Amino acid sequence: MDNQLLNHLQLGKSLSASDQGVILDAFEHRTYKEGATLFQSDHICRQLFFVCKGILRILVQNENGHEVTHFFTSENRFCTILNSFINQVIAHETIQAACDAEVLCIDRAALMELYEQYPALKTAIDQSIQKTLLEKINTRNAYLGYDSSERYRLFLERQPDIASRVPLGDIASYLGITPQSLSRIRRKH
Repeated sequence: MDNQLLNHLQLGKSLSASDQGVILDAFEHRTYKEGATLFQSDHICRQLFFVCKGILRILVQNENGHEVTHFFTSENRFCTILNSFINQVIAHETIQAACDAEVLCIDRAALMELYEQYPALKTAIDQSIQKTLLEKINTRNAYLGYDSSERYRLFLERQPDIASRVPLGDIASYLGITPQSLSRIRRKH
């Protein structure tokens, strides 16, 4: 699992075994059951998570008190509330396990220390986060302008690994449709 992080960052060959150990020791392995909260809104996000197994979801509470899923993050991706993590401001989003999940977690202060010691680590993590952000934007934009049935069809095409692993209610909120409508759409597919 630890090598999963280094393999993702492609730093294995450029760092000594000792340096790799220092980096990995700074991350804490955590497991979460489906529905568990990794980070709660209305706080400053001070953790960066690397998903080793499972799927995390970023959600907000709308004005009616309903949860709205903004995005899913699966294996070999970093997850945090980026604006809060970088600028140390209160976050309005929550991070939750959309299914059972295993993550590596690092506190912001520890990460900043690693960045000073290993500048290549900062570059690698920044590139990974940027890639994930671009994927997120492209995925969300792909659903714009389509009716709910077509959004679900596109979701199945673009994110089949997530479709088969997370609760339907989370998928419905992500696609901006009611669970009842999603059930009707699924019966037609």
